[in-house]
Amino acid sequence: MTQTSKDVPADVLAQLGNRVQHALRAFTPDDQKALKATVKTFPNSAYDLEELLTGLGTGEAVVTVLSEKGAPTPVAATRLRAPESLMGPIDSAALDAAVRASPLHGRYAQAVDRESAYEKLNAARGAKGPDEMTAPPAKTPAKNTGSKKAEPKEDPSMVEQVVRSGVFKSLARSLGTQIGREISRSVFGTARRRR
Repeated sequence: MTQTSKDVPADVLAQLGNRVQHALRAFTPDDQKALKATVKTFPNSAYDLEELLTGLGTGEAVVTVLSEKGAPTPVAATRLRAPESLMGPIDSAALDAAVRASPLHGRYAQAVDRESAYEKLNAARGAKGPDEMTAPPAKTPAKNTGSKKAEPKEDPSMVEQVVRSGVFKSLARSLGTQIGREISRSVFGTARRRR
């Protein structure tokens, strides 16, 4: 939506299929160039588009759209009808009437509850409950194969997991390097580098 086609990048203009062009005025030499460029972007027409575009009034436009085969339709000078609308919510009776009048009402009026993938997976698993599906599998006791007693391993705590992670080790290494650098600067009195 713009007053002049110069505001729209050429790459975008090249991709437009449907065009509704309202009046263009040519008051300056730049406006005249923009008008000529706009006229060239329309398909060939029986109209004198330059004259037509400068003479359009309120509610009038030059329109071209893509046909079913993807080719531009002939240019048509049209008078646009103002939309029938309101600036608020529609009341429920009018909404129900519009929905019932829709040609798609018969197809979409009835709610359909098809079997979901979740339900199909549950049926395939033997209808286990949600608790059974999310619970970890039961641990089997370790076999005692030697004289040493097998001690159950405890899961590492959250702190142990964090300390063993590569990210923590990298962060600790980086902090150590930075602290060492600051200590050496304070001991030897060297200044920081400016970036």
